[in-house]
Amino acid sequence: MNLPAPARDLAVLLARVALGAIFLAHGWQKLVTNGIDGTAAFFEQVGVPAAAAAAWLVALVEVVGGAALVLGVAVPVVGALLVVDMIGAFAFVHAGAGIFVDQGGYELVLALAAGVVLLVAAGAGRWSVDHAIARRRRAVAAEPATV
Repeated sequence: MNLPAPARDLAVLLARVALGAIFLAHGWQKLVTNGIDGTAAFFEQVGVPAAAAAAWLVALVEVVGGAALVLGVAVPVVGALLVVDMIGAFAFVHAGAGIFVDQGGYELVLALAAGVVLLVAAGAGRWSVDHAIARRRRAVAAEPATV
């Protein structure tokens, strides 16, 4: 079943904003709530290499990436970075705890990664900065050249 374009655009917008808000909140938690030192200490405890640098990288990827998803900016690139982030979270933190999040499992990590993969495949949608930039480029390319 194919959805009409307006429904598809709304679905992509809602998914983008929801996923972006979750990533933004988790990045903010690492950056501000727990602080980089607390995040780095946790990363070191679970065996993340270069824990201090990784804490900064992950926090920034999640904050900037989450905001970019909300706005629909550079969704394919941001999406790829966030999927790599979730692969790291799975491998270093959640894989050995089973699936259920209440036991430290990977269900949230898996759901976030799957959602971002869908956004990468579907694109940012009509209501996004990416779409506005593409529309502007098409308009400029269609203008007759002046000599």
